[in-house]
Amino acid sequence: MLNVQYEAPERDLVSLVSSFYRLDYEGPSFSEIERADRAQFRFQFRGLGEYHFADGHVTPAYPVTIIGPTTAPVKATASGDITIFGWGMSPAGWAALMGKNGESRTDTAFDACEIFGDGIMLAFEILASAADYREQLQIGAQIAKKIYEHGDTPAFEFTSVVDSWLLENTDPNVDALAALTGLSPRQLERMTKRYYGMPPKKLARKYRALRAAQVLANGDSLDDTDLGSAFYDQSHLIREIKAFTGLTPSQLKSGQSELTQATMLGRRSLTGKVSGLISDS
Repeated sequence: MLNVQYEAPERDLVSLVSSFYRLDYEGPSFSEIERADRAQFRFQFRGLGEYHFADGHVTPAYPVTIIGPTTAPVKATASGDITIFGWGMSPAGWAALMGKNGESRTDTAFDACEIFGDGIMLAFEILASAADYREQLQIGAQIAKKIYEHGDTPAFEFTSVVDSWLLENTDPNVDALAALTGLSPRQLERMTKRYYGMPPKKLARKYRALRAAQVLANGDSLDDTDLGSAFYDQSHLIREIKAFTGLTPSQLKSGQSELTQATMLGRRSLTGKVSGLISDS
């Protein structure tokens, strides 16, 4: 049995946190594909697991794990029951946490103790003792505020421009983004790698594919959206969606991955509460 719950962040965290969530799984073993995603901050209270990245390296799931932005699907495995509470980090939130080191942590997972020392385990214990998900949300929000309070100054202006560029265009033009930001191509690539984990052209491909995948996972047709003409042909659509979700369009429609289905439909429930870039992808 798999259950994933999502909650929009409070107003004072909405620019740093994409959403809070809790995942509960009961069963003998767990092996699911996680789509390419934003950076994540996770507290794992039950289960021993691993993250298998596209380049072949494998990282254990620590009690408190930080996962950088991912450019390709990641396989998550575990033995036994799992309980995870965490939040997705916006690009500004990721930059506030990691500073200039963000790019080096793309497509990796690491122990949060590397940054916070053993003190982060006190937060783990407090969250683990919460009575229920609602109390965890309240505690989690306070922990997140403390973390970002001592981080680098978030790059709200830059990430706001990039997010709007991704959201308002089905096939975003990199030259247009350069004009909007006033940055040279080299500066723009350096900045998007730091905050989003990849250069602008691949970033545009990622969110175009994820938005299309969200539509298909919901059982709708791309022809009914502005994404209908965003791909050259059916083979291009299949290739792009699989590159960023690990699944083909037909597999998404059939709900082959329980985690992908729960994740995408759960984020859809946040529509109107968070940026469309979060709820629609």
